Amino acid sequence: FEVWDAADPTSARILAASLAERSDHPVSKALALATQADNLVPREVSNFTALPGRGVRGRIDGATHHLGNHRMVEELGICSPELEARLLALEGQGKTVVMLTGEGGVLALFAVADTLKESSRDAIAELHRLGVNTVLLSGDNPHTADAIAKQVGIDRAHGNLLPADKQQAVARLAAEAKTGMVGDGINDAPALARADIGFAMGAAGADTAIETADVALMDDDLLKVPAFVRLSHRTARVLKQNIALALGIKAVFLVLAVTGNATMWMAVFADMGASLLVVGNGMRLLRK
Repeated sequence: FEVWDAADPTSARILAASLAERSDHPVSKALALATQADNLVPREVSNFTALPGRGVRGRIDGATHHLGNHRMVEELGICSPELEARLLALEGQGKTVVMLTGEGGVLALFAVADTLKESSRDAIAELHRLGVNTVLLSGDNPHTADAIAKQVGIDRAHGNLLPADKQQAVARLAAEAKTGMVGDGINDAPALARADIGFAMGAAGADTAIETADVALMDDDLLKVPAFVRLSHRTARVLKQNIALALGIKAVFLVLAVTGNATMWMAVFADMGASLLVVGNGMRLLRK
């Protein structure tokens, strides 16, 4: 990340890290870890409060400070045309900007850039090959969301979404088609619950997201999502084959019984034989 516009960058980083280390948001974690790497010691924070979809608030050395996004600064009434221009420039580069505020207004801007995994691009490409449409739902500003979506190859992106907004977006998508949601934070939990199937990042995800989701990816590898979809398709095919196989054998035996050509061994085969065939066909999935 980069620190911008701070009169005392070191002091600004310490104040920001003091608030950030108490949050489980990925951006906050990045700020806190970077400060620890530089051996800067955070200060004590009192009256700490998380502001969902906005940031955090706390008192440090008797003064109230906020650490959060553009929405938070606007709600505090301390946004300005100059700040808007700076935010627009940084967000256009695909960076997420968080601001540290004090009693005198905005004290510093922190521009944080995600490091994209190559597996993310590959996972999106695999999903497209499987006929899955992809949508990015982000609490970041729309400019950053669009920039990240273009880099990864995601079809659509929506930014400035609160947890309830993500849930509503998933509900709209679910009305059109079966929907899967991949998330890792507390803000994603309502959307994970609303989706037809929710995937949580098991290693880096928040406990709330993991408990809410249907599937936890324990190694945080997004390539497991298209692998899961392929396995689901194969499982559905095997289920249909097993139903057709079981009913077909029963139907043949019924015809033989009605015409008087059935024997005891035929009955055994129609019962246990069909069960063994169905189990054997299902076990083919273990090869994958």
